[in-house]
Amino acid sequence: MITDFLTDPFTHYAFMRRALAACVILSVGATPLGIFMTLRRMTLVGDAMSHAILPGVALAFLLCGLSVWPMTIGGFVVGVLVAIIATILTRTTQLKEDASFTLIYLMSLAGGIMIISAKGNSIDLLHILFGNILAVDNNALYLVTIVSWLTVIALAFIYRGLIIECFDPDFMKSARRGHDFTSQIFFILLVINLVASFQALGTLMALGLMILPSIATRFWTRNMDAAIPLGIFIAIICSFAGLLVSYYYRLPSGPAVVFLIGVVTFASTLIGRYGSLRTYLAR
Repeated sequence: MITDFLTDPFTHYAFMRRALAACVILSVGATPLGIFMTLRRMTLVGDAMSHAILPGVALAFLLCGLSVWPMTIGGFVVGVLVAIIATILTRTTQLKEDASFTLIYLMSLAGGIMIISAKGNSIDLLHILFGNILAVDNNALYLVTIVSWLTVIALAFIYRGLIIECFDPDFMKSARRGHDFTSQIFFILLVINLVASFQALGTLMALGLMILPSIATRFWTRNMDAAIPLGIFIAIICSFAGLLVSYYYRLPSGPAVVFLIGVVTFASTLIGRYGSLRTYLAR
């Protein structure tokens, strides 16, 4: 029965239910951020930040082991520190923003790997880099729930400012009313969501659930109010399908989820309503 095929993994195994719950919760909080990141052309900055949190996570791991809250605090502190350093470099040197973030994140990534390798082992390194969504426990679920809840509330509060900043940044800068405040809140939300996503998907996969659905929505709608629920829907459906594929074919769950979202995104570039290969050939 098709129904049994779709539901058996989740009805029989608590770890599958927790993994699905984590994906759904992360989708609700992280995907709207990804849509605004895409509009602000911050995808490379987001990628840099997802790697830059590794030293903080690695230090917390050495001190406290695989404990959710210390690793979260360590990743958040280092993520904010990296952003501050990159911003200072951009403002005081000839480096552009993308080059500054690339420089710092590569140093952070290499440093984090060296820290883990010094006292950990290959299994610890793989767990931190790629995550293990099937090992999500109640503490990790509490974390992603709190982060997603705060993200939704904060986005509702700064939604108008973000829209203006994305589509008319010159007006926002000239008005100067809440520009820095909005940007700072958005960046803090980005860091805490990357840290929360890391708990489930690892540092190298954390950005997938955030960015890929937002890229797909660009080929289906031009309406922001429609893009956000569409992106969340894509993320949730692909998470559900990815977990099923990983269960029945014995594949790594996190990469399976991100890969399926990538497949949907790639398909959207081919057959979407706006700006896709189909629309290009129809001209």
